[in-house]
Amino acid sequence: MGRCQNDTTSSYLQGNRAVGPQVTDSSSIKGNSRHKGHSISPYAPDSLAKRHDPRKATLYSAVCPGLGQIYNHKYWKLPIIWAAVGIPAYTYFYNKGWYEKCQYALSVLNSYTDTGATTIPASALTKVNSQLVPFVTGLDDNGLRNYRNEFRQNEDYSILFFLLFWGLQIVDATVDAHLKYFDISDQLTMQLQTPSENMLPAHATGVSLAFDWHKARHKLLLPTP
Repeated sequence: MGRCQNDTTSSYLQGNRAVGPQVTDSSSIKGNSRHKGHSISPYAPDSLAKRHDPRKATLYSAVCPGLGQIYNHKYWKLPIIWAAVGIPAYTYFYNKGWYEKCQYALSVLNSYTDTGATTIPASALTKVNSQLVPFVTGLDDNGLRNYRNEFRQNEDYSILFFLLFWGLQIVDATVDAHLKYFDISDQLTMQLQTPSENMLPAHATGVSLAFDWHKARHKLLLPTP
C-alpha cells in the first residue's frame, strides 16, 4: 500500500513539473519586459536618429549646395539643385561681362564726344567689342547706356535668384533631415461605419468616414518551452 502511494505521489509531482511554468533565460525575460506594451518602430531607431543630425544637413547645405542632400542620401535632387543655383551664377557672370564691355565702349565714345569730335578713329576701337562698334562709330550714346543698364539689371536679378535658390536648398535639406526617420508605414486604414445615436438628431440616418492612423504593432515572440 505504501509503495503504491509513493508511485502516485511521484507521478503527481512529475505531472505538475511538466505543466508548470518553464524556466527561461533571464536575458529574454528582461528583453520582453522592456518592450512589453510598447510598439517598436523600424523607421526611427534611436542609434540611427542620433547619428543623423539635421543641424549637420543645414550646415553642409549652407557651405556648399547639394552637400546636405548628399548627407540625407537624396542624390536624385543634386542635378535639380545644381541647375537651380548654377544657372543664376552663369547669368550673373554673363551679364557682368557685357556690362563691363558696354561701360568700356561708352567711355571710349564719351572721351571723343566730350572734345567735340564727330568721328572715332579706328585705333580707338581695337579693344571695343565688335558688336558694340556700330554704336561707338554711330555716336549712339543712348543706345550704349540702355544696353549697359539692361545688363546691370539682369545682373541684379541673377544675384537675387541665386540667393533665393541657395536658401531653398538649405530649407530642403533641413526638412529632409528632420523627416529622415519619420514613420511612413502603410498602417492607414479607412472604415465606413454608421454614426452613434448621440451624434444625429432624432429619426435621422447617415454614413460617416473614420480614419485611423496608428503605428505598426509588432507582436512579441515568447520563448518556446
